Amino acid sequence: MALKIRMSRGGAKKRPYYRIVIADSRYPRDGRFIERIGSYDPMLPKDGERVKIDIEKAKEWYAKGARPTDRVARFLSEVDPENFSWTASNNPNKGKPGQKAQERIAEREEREAEKKAAAEEAAAAEKEAAEAPAEEEAPAADAAAEEAPAEESKAEDAPAEDAGDDEKKDA
Repeated sequence: MALKIRMSRGGAKKRPYYRIVIADSRYPRDGRFIERIGSYDPMLPKDGERVKIDIEKAKEWYAKGARPTDRVARFLSEVDPENFSWTASNNPNKGKPGQKAQERIAEREEREAEKKAAAEEAAAAEKEAAEAPAEEEAPAADAAAEEAPAEESKAEDAPAEDAGDDEKKDA
């Protein structure tokens, strides 16, 4: 049986009050417990007596194999630093995103890599076009400029002929 020295929540909504209890680790947080050894009232000012622990009972249960949770270990080390030491725990997996979030991150990185590659290709194409000899660009631009006015004049003539045909049909 794995014993824990932990907190059990009580109190009203938004008015928490915790009992420090000895419980089997398989029991629910607010469920059955073996013994009550103290209390914690976070609504009291910090310089007041927020934490009340029967240190003798805590030592007794610790000797029997009960291990405190991180928060209770911090309280015990404040009350009796000689017998209880607390060091911050390190759980690097706690801050990692879940599997679905990791998949979304990977998809986003792939899309960004594709966009970056496309932008680099476009920049390379522009660079090649800018580095091409100026003589090759000039005839191509002149030819395009000469063809455009000719096409525009044909387009302007065509609607005028159509309008005339419509008038003849009406008469």
